[in-house]
Amino acid sequence: MATTTILLKEDIDNLGGRGEIVKVKSGYARNYLLPQGFAILATKGNIRQVEQERKILLKKAAEEKSTAEAQLEQMQSLRLEFERLAGESGTLFGSVTSMDIADALQEKGYEIDRRKITLKSPIKEIGDFTVPVKLHREVVLELPVTVLVEGEAMKEHLEEEPVDAAAEEAPAAETEEASAEAASTEEE
Repeated sequence: MATTTILLKEDIDNLGGRGEIVKVKSGYARNYLLPQGFAILATKGNIRQVEQERKILLKKAAEEKSTAEAQLEQMQSLRLEFERLAGESGTLFGSVTSMDIADALQEKGYEIDRRKITLKSPIKEIGDFTVPVKLHREVVLELPVTVLVEGEAMKEHLEEEPVDAAAEEAPAAETEEASAEAASTEEE
């Protein structure tokens, strides 16, 4: 197999970090890494240029890591809930994917790329799950996700309301009595 030596411009999972020189299969470099701008060919000139930029890259990497750590602190208390249709055995009709989680995070004001949400496979059953979200190469958020049966959240909400419902029924009964008294005074 033919290999090509490249210089990474971005962190690539299972390959290396920004600024590293790695050998990959030629097709992977030619068809994916180079056109996407994730890497450049490791020529003497490019290597010299990157070594000069290494200090800037290290500062940028440290800044990105501190930003990711600050975002981790903000998101630490975050919890996501999804409602889906499910069968009696708890198996979902459909699933909760990384795209669903990214959309839910976006609704809460966090812009996270769905590729940074590392679900091994989509969630296909009800329950509580912990989903790793890679904010930075070295910073990972363990995001708690709860999948409920559609309509179950409403049942829980209704179970909390009987106290309020009883309080509402009492004034309603008083108004009925008052209207009955008013009707009887009109008859007299």
